[in-house]
Amino acid sequence: MRVAIIGAGAAGLATAKHVASANMDLDVFEMREELGGTWVYTDDVGKDRYGYPVYSAMYKGLRTNLPKEVMGFPDFPIPDQERSYLTQAEILDFLKLYAEKFDLIKYIKFNTMVMDISPADNKWKITTIHKPSKKVTTNVYDSVIICNGHYNDPIIPTLKGQENFTGIIAHSHDYREPEKFRNKSVLVIGAGPSGLDLTLHISNVAEHVTLSHHVPEPIKTQYPPNVDMKPDVQRILEFDKVEFVDGSCCRYDAILFCTGYRYSFPFLNDSCEITIDDNHIQPLYKHMIHIDRPTMCFIGVPFNVCTFQMFDLQARYFCKYLTGAMDLPSKEEMRMHTEKDMENRKAKGYTKRQMHMMGPDQQSYYNDLAEDADTAPIPPVLVKLRDLSVQRLYDDLINFREDQYRIVDENSFVKVSN
Repeated sequence: MRVAIIGAGAAGLATAKHVASANMDLDVFEMREELGGTWVYTDDVGKDRYGYPVYSAMYKGLRTNLPKEVMGFPDFPIPDQERSYLTQAEILDFLKLYAEKFDLIKYIKFNTMVMDISPADNKWKITTIHKPSKKVTTNVYDSVIICNGHYNDPIIPTLKGQENFTGIIAHSHDYREPEKFRNKSVLVIGAGPSGLDLTLHISNVAEHVTLSHHVPEPIKTQYPPNVDMKPDVQRILEFDKVEFVDGSCCRYDAILFCTGYRYSFPFLNDSCEITIDDNHIQPLYKHMIHIDRPTMCFIGVPFNVCTFQMFDLQARYFCKYLTGAMDLPSKEEMRMHTEKDMENRKAKGYTKRQMHMMGPDQQSYYNDLAEDADTAPIPPVLVKLRDLSVQRLYDDLINFREDQYRIVDENSFVKVSN
């Protein structure tokens, strides 16, 4: 069995560890010069020095919005230290430690961009280019595992009248530090974690920041006095004047979209028959396995999850299938299971963009994978702590990262500070 893994971030590393442990041959293709995926910081935006796209969305000063107690791997927790919320550099160091511990670096082909993945009979033909040398290589693999992350293709809405705006318009994907917003009036659109966090970052240098959003639950965080909140944008009237749906108007020097990302797999040939419609990827069994070509798997598609833990569980699941230790249902049964799951989600009021959202459904998803694969589940305490941390982010963004936690057992944790 020869396996290709696309990406050497947290998902790719966890997958490589389990594939290697199963004594399969593997290559990990990583487009950057080092491992770590989204946790690698670069000043570059747009194109890198070789002329290829920069997919990094990491910005200076980022600290995790989940505590380290949730972010380790099942067999390799983040080394103990006093703080629960770590910096980008500390998480990157942890991933490097993980790769060294399990001897994964030897499998990684750095600076290698995947150009095309196509089915070849029951195998996969993968064409790559080594960015510095421009050397193109094509190889055939028995299985391909996609671990390229969520933060590649930013969603940039078009506001009514946007062509009239004469100031800065950018997406958080290209945000690195706040200096260009110094002494300016800035409109941040979107109240996900990045929108909340960047509003605070920018408020340290800007004259005024508005956070525009339609989150139904009130955001309890007390921002500095130079921050206010507005509903959705109605339109841009002229030059720098923005009208909101409540009829109020304000002038801005810059607009920063924190409006999320599309799932993006530009290297998948159309013959792979993977479709993405409003971020709903099909046809995937259990949000990961290509139903019609089950030797292709996607690690890390579900969101609102315990990320590193889920990557590891999904990788264990798929490796059980690849090694023959677990059978998958028939294609017809997998399709029926997937359709039933989607119908259940629609019945709960989920939109198409939420077809891969876990959140309140995550524990049952983890338990389902673990039971099928006869492998260890993700302990409920991690889900409980993750959910509390997300709520704390919205309730007290300024202080929540000072919280410190300690896991007591599989079902409980304690807060040891604040």
